[in-house]
Amino acid sequence: MQEGRDNSIHIEFDNSYEKELDGFYYHQKAEPAPSPSLIKFNHSLAQSLNIDIQSADDEQLAQVFSGNQSIAGSNPIAQVYAGHQFGHYNPQLGDGRAVLLGEVLDEHQQRKDIQLKGSGKTPFSRSGDGKAALGPVLREYLVSEAMHSLNIPTTRALAAVTTGEQIWRNKPAIGAIVTRVAASHIRVGTFQYIAANEELDKLKQLADYTINRHYPEAKTSDNPYLQLLKSICQRQAELVSKWQLVGFIHGVMNTDNTTISGETIDYGPCAFMDHYDPNTLFSSIDAEGRYAYRNQPHIAQWNLARLAETLLPLISDNEEESVELATNTLHEFLALYQGLWLDGMRTKLGITNQEDGDYELIQDLLSILKEQKVDFTNLFRSLGYVVTGDSSNTTSLFSVVEHWDEWKVKWLARLERNEMTSSERVTLMNAHNPAYIPRNHKVEEALSAAEQDGNYQPFERLLSVLMNPFEEQDNCEEYAQPAPSDFGPYRTFCGT
Repeated sequence: MQEGRDNSIHIEFDNSYEKELDGFYYHQKAEPAPSPSLIKFNHSLAQSLNIDIQSADDEQLAQVFSGNQSIAGSNPIAQVYAGHQFGHYNPQLGDGRAVLLGEVLDEHQQRKDIQLKGSGKTPFSRSGDGKAALGPVLREYLVSEAMHSLNIPTTRALAAVTTGEQIWRNKPAIGAIVTRVAASHIRVGTFQYIAANEELDKLKQLADYTINRHYPEAKTSDNPYLQLLKSICQRQAELVSKWQLVGFIHGVMNTDNTTISGETIDYGPCAFMDHYDPNTLFSSIDAEGRYAYRNQPHIAQWNLARLAETLLPLISDNEEESVELATNTLHEFLALYQGLWLDGMRTKLGITNQEDGDYELIQDLLSILKEQKVDFTNLFRSLGYVVTGDSSNTTSLFSVVEHWDEWKVKWLARLERNEMTSSERVTLMNAHNPAYIPRNHKVEEALSAAEQDGNYQPFERLLSVLMNPFEEQDNCEEYAQPAPSDFGPYRTFCGT
């Protein structure tokens, strides 16, 4: 194991969180990794972050992104936060398996966090070992990069390494670390932690930092903290609508997993729907379906209400007025979400104008999909062919074709009232209806090959396909197929 600093990799760290928010973290280095080995490095992301690795080989990358070697300017910290987990409040959570190496300014001068996840114990690890297993690390890499390619706000994966040690997860597992890049790691739970301590000066400090970093336009508002709440509500509505439009189920929408920036974060129990069913859930620990697909917009609103509670002292000195202003903002959330989702569904159907009957048209289609267990992704992707006169692929998805035929007549009549050429319409639809998503069975296939056989080819192949989800690729039909019947009920687990 090497120690010290690495001069072959240059990262221009600029650590505003560590400098400006004393009391919101503990200084914490990564635990040494016995024998790290690089699995994957995201060169294009590194370039966008202005990270210079030109003189570094894979061994040096593994040493740095396991935490064994530090980079000049990095001051690693573990952030503290609280959170509601499945509706139950925990007053202190924090980074139990992660350290924030620092921040960088990317090619657009946007500030980004660089964090090691799975790098060992911190003051917030409680009874855990702070480590991560190979499977969950590869899942986070695959799915977060797929979400980015689907144009959904998300944290991203910069690197994945094995650590050269075994960890215990009911059975021996290969230790690994993923390097996560985020607009920030400020969460609803960060505000909850400070608010619970009744430190108004620190709450204001956090809110001002958040405004400066994420919502500078709020500074010119008559009520900057109310505008902060409104802006976060807008971002969350945009985010969750995008989830719903591709059939993504997060699986653990706790307040500590709700980012202030509006990015998707934490990919433990996440999964994608195959056949359409609003009750779909996959998480092994969500017995009551709190975080099922249909509930995600309502849970987002609930999480935002917890954020609003923390901001009340800043919104107004008059408690009654503050509650009224925050409540009015929260009451607007579902209508805001619904409008974004409806516009997104119109686009998926090749519609660019608005009519009063659009919602009913969409709901009629979704009802048919649910009744006949039709694959959500493949149905919408196939509609581009229908526009050009070929309904064969779509028809093959239905067991009762008459219901589809009846709906198709209404839809095509609707398209006639929305002037576009067929070519323009197909281009629009195919840009919003992916051909490929991280199919759960293909993800598991890739993880299993890596974990059991040390074979990373399925991971690499799947990742390559998912980087271009809107273009149909040669010899990739298997990546567009739903799970085979013998795949069985799918369950996901926490533990990245």
